[in-house]
Amino acid sequence: MKPFDPHALQSTYRSPLGRMHLLANAHALLGLWFEGQEHFPALDAFASVRTHPVHDMAHAQLDAYFLQQRQTFSLPLDYTVGTDFQQAVWRQLTLTAPGQTTSYAAIALAIGNRAAVRAVGGAIGRNPLSIVVPCHRVIGSNGALTGYAGGLPRKIALLQLESAF
Repeated sequence: MKPFDPHALQSTYRSPLGRMHLLANAHALLGLWFEGQEHFPALDAFASVRTHPVHDMAHAQLDAYFLQQRQTFSLPLDYTVGTDFQQAVWRQLTLTAPGQTTSYAAIALAIGNRAAVRAVGGAIGRNPLSIVVPCHRVIGSNGALTGYAGGLPRKIALLQLESAF
């Protein structure tokens, strides 16, 4: 992955599923991770903020999401830390509607690379925008719950919150 904007700022968000870390530049959200999740980057180099337009918008939308007052996000997102392939996968994830699930194979087919199922799984595992880019909506082709960088209990909780499981 490419490095994050060195001028980005971080904040934390206390979700019902655990503490989350946000990273944003002046224009867009760059990352949203559960504390301790797989591929959680070191954020020590980034200054912390209490208020910032992108962070404030993300916090408000996350509040509404967890209160079941909204199911989709309208945040400016920056995917540029990913490769072109990862960005294609992450954009495809945003097309899976709340309350619905998709599979790794369906995503591979949708991005025009049917044979890339494992690579799709790798890209999903490195999704830097948990919840907002809904990788929790991806399940196995046989309907089985599969891994989630934030942990399987959180995946189940998010699917239940969205009434998909």
